[in-house]
Amino acid sequence: MPPISIGQPVPSRDDLDGTWNYLKEGVDQIMTRLDDGVDMISYMGIYTAVHNFCTSQRAQTSAAIGQASTLSSHRGAHLIGEDLYKNLKDYLRDHLEMLYEKSTGHTDEALLSYYIREWNRFTAAAAFSNHLFKYLNRHWVKREVDEGKKDVYDVYTLHLVQWRDEFFMKVHTSIMGAVLKMVEKQRNGEIIEQSMIKSVVDSFVSLGLDDADSTKSTLDVYRFYFEKPFIAATKTYYQQESSQFVSENSVVEYMKKAEKRLEEEKERVTNYLHPDIMTHLMKCCLEVLVTAHSPLLRDEFQTLLDEDRQEDMARMYRLLSRIVNALEPLRTRFEAHVRKAGLAAVDKVATDAENLDQKIYVEALLGVHTQYHSLVEKAFDTDSEFVRSLDNACKEFVNRNKVCKTGSTKSPELLAKYTDNLLKKSSKNSEEADIENALTQIMTVFKYIEDKDVFQKFYSKLLAKRLVHTTSASEDAETSMIGKLKEACGFEYTNKLQRMFQDIQTSKDLNSAYKDWQARVLEDDELKKAVDPSYYILGTGFWPLGPPNTSFYAPAEIVQTYTRFQKFYLEKHNGRKLTWLWQLCKGDIKANYIKNTKVPYTFQVSTYQMGILLLFNEKDTVTYDEMKESTALSADWLDPSIGIMVKAKVILAEPENAKPESGTSYSLNYNFKNKKLKVNLNVVVKSEQKQEVEDTHKTIEEDRKLLMQSAIVRIMKARKKMKYQQLIQDTIVQIRSRFTPKVSDIKKSVDQLVEKDYLERLDDDELGYLA
Repeated sequence: MPPISIGQPVPSRDDLDGTWNYLKEGVDQIMTRLDDGVDMISYMGIYTAVHNFCTSQRAQTSAAIGQASTLSSHRGAHLIGEDLYKNLKDYLRDHLEMLYEKSTGHTDEALLSYYIREWNRFTAAAAFSNHLFKYLNRHWVKREVDEGKKDVYDVYTLHLVQWRDEFFMKVHTSIMGAVLKMVEKQRNGEIIEQSMIKSVVDSFVSLGLDDADSTKSTLDVYRFYFEKPFIAATKTYYQQESSQFVSENSVVEYMKKAEKRLEEEKERVTNYLHPDIMTHLMKCCLEVLVTAHSPLLRDEFQTLLDEDRQEDMARMYRLLSRIVNALEPLRTRFEAHVRKAGLAAVDKVATDAENLDQKIYVEALLGVHTQYHSLVEKAFDTDSEFVRSLDNACKEFVNRNKVCKTGSTKSPELLAKYTDNLLKKSSKNSEEADIENALTQIMTVFKYIEDKDVFQKFYSKLLAKRLVHTTSASEDAETSMIGKLKEACGFEYTNKLQRMFQDIQTSKDLNSAYKDWQARVLEDDELKKAVDPSYYILGTGFWPLGPPNTSFYAPAEIVQTYTRFQKFYLEKHNGRKLTWLWQLCKGDIKANYIKNTKVPYTFQVSTYQMGILLLFNEKDTVTYDEMKESTALSADWLDPSIGIMVKAKVILAEPENAKPESGTSYSLNYNFKNKKLKVNLNVVVKSEQKQEVEDTHKTIEEDRKLLMQSAIVRIMKARKKMKYQQLIQDTIVQIRSRFTPKVSDIKKSVDQLVEKDYLERLDDDELGYLA
């Protein structure tokens, strides 16, 4: 078709009626045929006609005679501009009435197509007309708006207001009905023309005009006429669907369906809805699909836990995590489940709690933690509350299980022994990386240990033995472990452990200096005959080692050696006192007496065993009483030392199988045989181990009393006066990083401090600090 053209010329500027008729023809053609374009002559004609209408001579003379002022001319122009604005508004009303009449012949998708087509044509015409009526906008409309007049808009906005009031308000219910039918079809799996709904949404948004300021827009129209019915329909649809689906399918299948539906609604917003609806739509869907069925979901959680169905638990978590307080019942059940699993794992391995292998025990604890830590990571997205539930459960079964019936000190003791085995030299030693991973795992269990002071005491004793007996598998691993403990518990916790390492290094330097000293002061013959010793000088305050609890006469060969070293040491460090820890000393003895061997056996023995064996250099048979008299050892140390050598058949008892006691004599076994040339006789016996454990626990109890008293004194020194109950609470808080004290023990400590005049009892259940 040819472009829009107005055949008649532009009327005279004084002919207002003719000018409006000319404009009306142009506006009508723009409204109905804009797609065909507008020729330049017609465009300029319409623009000129608008200008003429607003600047007509009648505008200049319409005021009363004798008032030829600027005010009167403005008043005239105002009247002319208002006439043009009113004429255009009336035209748009009539045009939209005609559109509405035509719309009544359409329904559903046909109605949407009609609405979108006419909306696009109308808004394009509005934009074009806005340019043509620019003079009206710039002068009359602007002045009216500046003066605060309501219901006056620029020409483009006037078109939108008229569309809203004269057409939209009559058809919006039908339009939304058609939209909702299309959306329901899509939810039922049918393919729809999404762009149609997108166009409707854009139309509704465009009609949101701010009545207070026509230059601004709002979402009020969209929210009230689109969003509100859309959400209501969505709620009804999913209420019906979810109720039916859950009655016919399993909970797991329902969760899959709900998750899929939620994702579909998100895509719907992205594809053709306005972003503003997202929050309200998701809230509605969650209420219907998840909140309404949350009791059913939570009831299924235990079954999923029991069957370890991580994927389904992850799906449940994703759904319920979007609802306020919906996860708390799950966390409670999870915590109880993990605790139960931990106790069951310990029960399974703890058939004999007294003789339980520490490796089996610790690995049982780690197995449970590893399993459920992985579950928290994969299924619960490392949710901090689920992590806390896991920690609470682990703390329970680590400290209060079948093995810990006698007290919570068993777990830290076994963990320390497990760590000792890992860090010791053995034929099964792992690679450095494997040891490091194992130490990290140990720290996982350590985190849950309540009595960390027990672990510290046992660990330090075992570390001392590893260092003294040079049985550490790796110095780097030892350092790494101490670093981990320091990071977990602070400098004070590991201070003594680090000092022990310093003493070992100092001792190495000291031994080197001693060899140089011997080379200077001894004759060559003396050097050849001298024992090749190695000494450790250990600081009394840092090493958990006490003096021997038995007297001991060292053999003459050793006396000469240690006397010589003592002289050397005291020359370098005058005023110090050396206490020899005979119970930790050891050495090698060559057995030159054994027949049928080209290379003599070497016995690795304790100093006590050495003292016994060297007696056989004087005679072949030695009685029990002679051994006791010559070594001065108590029966607690003498009997086990003899027993080990008899069991290894290094010495033979007479009578055979006789116990170490008066009347028993011992002789060397000249026919001794062993697969190894180096035979280790320095073996710890069970009774000795048991005694050592008991002694360690006694030390722990004493240390705890001192720790509680020092904590109470610190608190009272700072506060001066304090209520009894508050003091108890503060004391628990201050020392619970080391162990959890009993209230009765704290009260005993308070009583002792009162007796020692550190504290005094005041009125009203108060305590006071005495300087």
